Amino acid sequence: MCFYNGIIVKRAEHIRLNKIEKEILQYDIQLKIPMQSGFAFGNWPVIKLKEGGGDFELVMMHWELIPFYLKTQSELEHFRKGGLNPKTGKIDPPRNTLNAIGEEVLDKVTYKQAVLKRRCLVLSSGFYEWRHYKSPGAKKESTYPYRITLKDKEYFFMAGIWQPWTDQESGEMINSFAILTTAANPLMEQIHNKKKRMPVILPDELAWQWIQEGLTENQIRELARYQLPESAMEAYTIAKDFRESEDPTAPYSYPELSQPQQSLF
Repeated sequence: MCFYNGIIVKRAEHIRLNKIEKEILQYDIQLKIPMQSGFAFGNWPVIKLKEGGGDFELVMMHWELIPFYLKTQSELEHFRKGGLNPKTGKIDPPRNTLNAIGEEVLDKVTYKQAVLKRRCLVLSSGFYEWRHYKSPGAKKESTYPYRITLKDKEYFFMAGIWQPWTDQESGEMINSFAILTTAANPLMEQIHNKKKRMPVILPDELAWQWIQEGLTENQIRELARYQLPESAMEAYTIAKDFRESEDPTAPYSYPELSQPQQSLF
């Protein structure tokens, strides 16, 4: 799943979609975040359609779609962490809504209204996943982190859905989002080789279509499970401590993965 993302826009002065350009400097958004964990529950740059259609805007949203049926921050904390439910007396499992399964998003009450009415695009320059591999002679499997980017793209668009939410105790209002995922293409099957998933990454034309009003459920289902071809993607290994590194994007080589039979490329 896509729980770690990055955006690094250095060269571009505009974000361009469907021949519409938005000057980055006119927005109060951060487009230099080499790596952020979704579990930080922070804000992230998102594109959504302006009211009335025909144009888009760049906004910062809370990464974690907050379900409409949660009423307070304390209910949200319980949703995240799980534990004893005082109302039912049962143990609730921890849950997260950083991602939503694209093939199922119309069938889940948590996501259905959002995907029908509030679709967005999550900006990325590269995301992070782990490969599981057991070296010859090793006692157990190890995990190796990869950074995945698009060829010749400084930024690209992940399909997302968003949900407005108000804390009924504090009155705080939040716009929150989740990233859609789909079945892995052959490259991502080798990297994310346990769950074999990847974010729904949309080419520009499909990205513009995704945020338009009036899509049918069939159109939504088709776009929500779109699988970007592996030929458009690149990947490389990074250090296992990349989350604490000053440069989490820096390549790092592992000798045990350099054997021809273990190479991804």
